[in-house]
Amino acid sequence: MNRRAGGGGAGRGRHLSEQSAAAPTLGDPLASQPTAVEKPHFHGHRERLRRRFLEAGGAALADYELLELILFNAIPQRDVKPLAKSLIDRFGSFAETIAAAPERLAEVDGVKDRAIAEFKIVEAAARRFAKGAVKKRLPMGSWSEVVDYCRTSMAFEPRELFRVLFLDKKNGLIADEIQGAGTVDHTPVYPREVIRRALELSATALVLVHNHPSGDPTPSTQDVRMTLDIMAIAKPLGVTVHDHLIVGRDGHASLKGMRLI
Repeated sequence: MNRRAGGGGAGRGRHLSEQSAAAPTLGDPLASQPTAVEKPHFHGHRERLRRRFLEAGGAALADYELLELILFNAIPQRDVKPLAKSLIDRFGSFAETIAAAPERLAEVDGVKDRAIAEFKIVEAAARRFAKGAVKKRLPMGSWSEVVDYCRTSMAFEPRELFRVLFLDKKNGLIADEIQGAGTVDHTPVYPREVIRRALELSATALVLVHNHPSGDPTPSTQDVRMTLDIMAIAKPLGVTVHDHLIVGRDGHASLKGMRLI
């Protein structure tokens, strides 16, 4: 028994010795090197996309890539390219995605409150920027800014809205007001109420605007008739209707430009 015990002790000694020999020592350079942690593959993609945006501008990026840039803040630990492409497939474009109702955005798998908030911040910023450009002054020479503002504010609304830009003698913007909200294809408009409000604000000119949720801005016969009714009431009171703009996803139409008024 003593020999077996002694042999076992020697075996254990050899085993411990082998383990000690295999283990790195403090002087071993391998022991001093930390284990490298690989970054997810999308980290490099994020840096490259941000750099491309800063160097080339937004015009150089596809719609889904602009959405990616927004989603980076909302979803920091995930590849968001598939989600961005899904959003474009669902809503059609960058602008339509940003303008989509929160409840519709939430229907897309992977879109949570943080992402929706980021989209709505961008939407609010775009509207504030466009309105700021118009609010400084509304000279007819900057008509493109007026159109851009109206499209930004209304083109992607799911129901018809009728708004009026009330102007002073120098075509400065006095007020921008929604005068009616309706359904997907109709908005009630009361010409006398529009002119009453113009007189209250001491406005001398108006720009009428409404949207077509269908996307097609082509004016209807009713659109033209309503505009002529407002003009008939406004003219004897010294109020001029500069134009009636119709905006939609597919562009805009000017009744004056089309010589319908």
